Amino acid sequence: MKQAIKVACVQAAPVYLDLEGTVEKTIGLMEEAARNGARLIAFPETWIPGYPWFLWLDSPAWGMQFVRQYHENSLEMDSLQAKRIADAAKRLGIMVVLGTSERVNGTLYMGQWFIDENGETIGARRKLKPTFVERTLFGEGDGASLSVYETPLGNLGGLCCWEHLQPLSKYALYAQNEEIHCAAWPSFSIYRHATAALGPEVNVAASRIYAVEGQCFVLASCALVSPTMIDLLCSDENKHALLQAGGGYSRIIGPDGSDLATPLAENEEGILYATLDPGARIFAKTAADPAGHYSRPDVTRLLLDRSPKTPVVHVDPDYSQQATSNEPQAAVHFQEL
Repeated sequence: MKQAIKVACVQAAPVYLDLEGTVEKTIGLMEEAARNGARLIAFPETWIPGYPWFLWLDSPAWGMQFVRQYHENSLEMDSLQAKRIADAAKRLGIMVVLGTSERVNGTLYMGQWFIDENGETIGARRKLKPTFVERTLFGEGDGASLSVYETPLGNLGGLCCWEHLQPLSKYALYAQNEEIHCAAWPSFSIYRHATAALGPEVNVAASRIYAVEGQCFVLASCALVSPTMIDLLCSDENKHALLQAGGGYSRIIGPDGSDLATPLAENEEGILYATLDPGARIFAKTAADPAGHYSRPDVTRLLLDRSPKTPVVHVDPDYSQQATSNEPQAAVHFQEL
């Protein structure tokens, strides 16, 4: 980061299970942020088409009633809907980090799509390991999802939800000199009376610790559960007890752990804004840099494989012929798609 920049962090409910409606709302929030001078806007986890709360409320068989609609309203990266969002980023001159359920053929991934101010894709990551019941719906990412991207605003990275409880994944981004981190969260309103682990205190603390550990700015975007979503998903008293409306706890956090924007109420839609001063990172890094002068690589080190892994590897025909020969040093040529 070479200069101070204004950023925006969304706290809102999607138009649930509605791709077109949520794309419209996405562009509207981008336009609002651009009017207010923001150069970057961050959205919650699976903002399009909303977080699949039905996974947490009953059996997998019960939740299957929502799966087709969820699948059909997830975002394909080469779709007209994705192009509309990218075109809006270019028109507005704003950078976007968008939480999506990304659809690739028959598989869904919990994704974060990084779009620059020219509407070009900087990167697209996928949650490395969906959490708990999420694994019944989503596939897994690979090492390419632990990347930090160089942009005109600074080095930009992101993680989804409880990836912020994975120490090695966090360290991988710290070590790439991440300056601005987009933490994508759902709503903190599930199982509220059963466990603190899913509540706001623990998970806001995870974003705050990330900022302090990595000496970076954190845009922790958190969605809302709307009354409309409650009406759709909570068909009996037990489900009403498990999931409540609200749960929005978006934050913009500085490298010293301080809030840089006044939080909204947990049931209030809006956008948080803050100006990020690169000098704050200098002071934080001087005190402690866990991947730099505050590290001990002679004692502990991270092995990081960022290469993408694909289910099909196409072998070069030349290699097939060589492999059938008796030549001891036949070279391997292959292309991963």
